[in-house]
Amino acid sequence: MTKIHPVATRRRGRPPKAADEIDELRGRLLRAGVAILTEKGYSSTGLDEILRSVGVPKGSFYYYFPSKDALGLELIESYASYFADKLDRWFTDATLAPLQRLRDFIADARRGMERHDFKRGCLVGNLGQEMGALPEIFRERLISVFEDWQARTAACLRAAQAAGEIAPDADCDALAAFFWIGWEGAVLRAKLERRAAPLDQFAAGFFNLLEKRPVGT
Repeated sequence: MTKIHPVATRRRGRPPKAADEIDELRGRLLRAGVAILTEKGYSSTGLDEILRSVGVPKGSFYYYFPSKDALGLELIESYASYFADKLDRWFTDATLAPLQRLRDFIADARRGMERHDFKRGCLVGNLGQEMGALPEIFRERLISVFEDWQARTAACLRAAQAAGEIAPDADCDALAAFFWIGWEGAVLRAKLERRAAPLDQFAAGFFNLLEKRPVGT
């Protein structure tokens, strides 16, 4: 009697990809997502636009992320990590005076906005403005990112305090919070007006504040 062997059935959908290819494409999707969301925001950006920008078919999206919201959270994590590294590079540069580190960070951010014709802002700031239309799970993470940036800025200001650049009784934590509240507003205004003047005005005002009466004193 002839033995009949079962025929292997093929799983529906596209064949699985190698892990390294998945990681590489995930990275490309995250980079594209950050670029698009810093310009257009979350609500007005569809998955199709992000996928097209890196040549990934829509049917393949779920190999990389379970949902658009999952992608959004990954984008926050990616941007937060990138920006924390950037702040550390500027704020811990021991070859510069502490307040010069902050000035150089502002100058670098200004150049970055100019390079993109003021069309791109801050991804975390953009998402914060859209919070009413975003998943609630985003709120806590966005707040924690701002708190992390404030803590890094406060450390730089304490170094300035130790160097005698600002008043010894200045509240560096309050100053750092004030900086990020004002800076995000300046970035929004610069994007709106397509010019650097709001960034320059805020920076001048903040450093003038340091020379006079610091926040919290």
